[in-house]
Amino acid sequence: MPEFDLIARLRTRIAARADVPLGIGDDAALLQPPAGEQLAITADTLNAGVHFPHQTRPDDLGWKTLAVNLSDLAAMGAQPRWCTLSLSLPDDDPAWLDAFADGFFALADAHDIVLVGGDTTRGPLSCALTAIGSVPPGLALRRDGARAGDDVWVTGTPGEAAAALALWQVGRLDVSRPAAAPLLELWRTRLLRPQPRVAAGLRLRGIAHACVDISDGLLADLGHLCECSEVGAELSLQALPPMVHGEFASPHQVRQWQLGGGDDYELCFTAPVMQRRAVWQALQGTQVAATRIGCIVPTPGVVVYDVDGAPWHTPKCGYQHFSV
Repeated sequence: MPEFDLIARLRTRIAARADVPLGIGDDAALLQPPAGEQLAITADTLNAGVHFPHQTRPDDLGWKTLAVNLSDLAAMGAQPRWCTLSLSLPDDDPAWLDAFADGFFALADAHDIVLVGGDTTRGPLSCALTAIGSVPPGLALRRDGARAGDDVWVTGTPGEAAAALALWQVGRLDVSRPAAAPLLELWRTRLLRPQPRVAAGLRLRGIAHACVDISDGLLADLGHLCECSEVGAELSLQALPPMVHGEFASPHQVRQWQLGGGDDYELCFTAPVMQRRAVWQALQGTQVAATRIGCIVPTPGVVVYDVDGAPWHTPKCGYQHFSV
């Protein structure tokens, strides 16, 4: 399939919009930002065998390619607007592209974000996306706003995506087909089709002091937030959202997944103690719950305490792209 036929195949899935005077088909797109708002821009690349298993279905890959970028916009409290997509494909398979587009546009339509350009090339399977959102000046959620005394919150149930990845790595889960056990299927879906917490991010504007999305692991990403804010955090092991694990893992392994696993794309944020009720009210109707798991302290570093008040250690704090 020639390159421009591939592009045309994607273009047929895109409706005209007033904020896109010129979309796919020229050397660059022309966009009309909302009056008075700032732009939030993020980019991510997913490489086969690094960021997703080679066996991943194309519709799941299309969804996740967009989801990881929407999660970044959610962490900034930004409203998704536009995106560009660059695909490196080993061959020209129309059926694969159509399935990829099914997953991609299902999520794009749900969040009203439009594809306005990109690039295609032959090579190892890789999906690179740039997403653009907008936010009123002064309302963006940032990593550098946490203050000593803030509560630390997390949305959803971190660890479920890491559980699916770990079980796939030892041959106990097939990512290319639904799992027979309902719990395993839940975990598989959390890995392959994460739900970006866009609505939660928007509603936390003006309430949360700082926010980060959990892509590399709760401890790692909270650590980035604390470093930017020049503070530390103390977490309670018992306060983590309960994660059902059945016979598939030990409680100790579950804690490691929750604290050091990646691919959750949940939000970890801080907010003043006096805003607890406001946080609960803000998240009503978003279909996602948030749990208080600790507090921000002046001393640098992130420490987890067990039920006896002793520090709890995990061998892995999060994913590092260039570690051996």
